[in-house]
Amino acid sequence: MSDFLDQIEQAVPALRRYARALTRNLDLADDLVQDCLERAISRRSLFRPRGPVRPWLFTILLNLFRNSLRSERRHGTAVGLDDLATEPATPAPQHGHMELAELARAIQSLPPEQKEALLLIALEGFSYNEAAKILGIPQGTLMSRLGRARTTLRASNGNSSEPRLRTVK
Repeated sequence: MSDFLDQIEQAVPALRRYARALTRNLDLADDLVQDCLERAISRRSLFRPRGPVRPWLFTILLNLFRNSLRSERRHGTAVGLDDLATEPATPAPQHGHMELAELARAIQSLPPEQKEALLLIALEGFSYNEAAKILGIPQGTLMSRLGRARTTLRASNGNSSEPRLRTVK
């Protein structure tokens, strides 16, 4: 049990990073990770140690996220005044900051299945095989989604070259 909890603890920063990238909201991301950890610990008996705990946790987190999206579509979402973003009156002082913000907006505009795949590979550094298992799809489908996501990002960037996405650890 101790090894199981140690693996969960080590995965928390990556889970938070992925949840924040999916939701683009710190509070929602933290709630999502908390729900994921609660579910993993309470359903510890369902984990079949065929490998590390980390991919299992990402599968739980992704399923919880998808469930929340379905619920949101049925019930709608309340938007607080703090969540209403306005453009700054002055341009950002750094050109790189603007490009990063544009890339983040472009990633957020991707269809959910493309965004999930891209973030697992580019942000979390999962192998294609691991990401496909987390998403519950064949590896060929994953590759197709990644290709479409990258093509969309190149088009939104107005660039025919590959977008510069590095694995962040």
